[in-house]
Amino acid sequence: MGKRAFKARFAAALMDCVASIGGMGTLYERIKPLAAFAGEVVAETLWPTRCAVCDVLGKVLCDQCVASLPYLDWWRACRRCGAAYGYVQCASCNPVALGLVGRTELPFEACTSATMFSPRTGKIVRVFKDQGERRLASTMAMMMQRAMPPDWAFDVIVHVPATKAAYRRRGFDHAELIARSLSDRTGIMLVDGLARPRTHDQRKLTGAQRVANLAGSFDAHPDACCGRRILLVDDVYTTGATLCAATDALLAAGAREVRCLTFARV
Repeated sequence: MGKRAFKARFAAALMDCVASIGGMGTLYERIKPLAAFAGEVVAETLWPTRCAVCDVLGKVLCDQCVASLPYLDWWRACRRCGAAYGYVQCASCNPVALGLVGRTELPFEACTSATMFSPRTGKIVRVFKDQGERRLASTMAMMMQRAMPPDWAFDVIVHVPATKAAYRRRGFDHAELIARSLSDRTGIMLVDGLARPRTHDQRKLTGAQRVANLAGSFDAHPDACCGRRILLVDDVYTTGATLCAATDALLAAGAREVRCLTFARV
């Protein structure tokens, strides 16, 4: 276990310890914020905050690295699928490309991403998901909010949930943390629109294998999404198979329309 992951688990364990005395009523309410602060102080003293990309001390993502990330240029991107250079002719959502994954058109209305996937943005995602640096969720959400076209309108935010295995392994749902931070920033309600998928880990699968792995894997909650315009949030757009499968489920449950937003685009 890396230092980042150990630090995150240390703080979480301290809060669990405090929560275990919740039956003590008023005393619990008084010491809870103090315990949280003490946990942060101890953890920060033993394992100071470092930039997820360059490892410099100070912030989870330093100003220099924030400025140097490969941001996706919306004016040059495909208006439908969000591919980085697809404004004139998209190589990702044309009939031939969609035919390779068994589709004639994309189910979502539009998609955009904050950055292009690169060694730097890939490291941010890995430190966030696999090393437990949960504070990155707020920074990623900030970038994603800035990437949203100004004319997008939606009623609720829904995240693509992690599998049960991934949740157990990490101890948190990465997309939910991003979506919750985005909800705080926009004032748009986050709803539990999708059940955890019944899939295997996607990271080592080919495009065709991802499609097969995700077919019918999502179930949507009609009460949360029926008649609503939904912003669907995930961390990375790789082949689009996950977002398409999740959108299929939301539309089948009665969603009015779905637009997708991710941190990085492969």
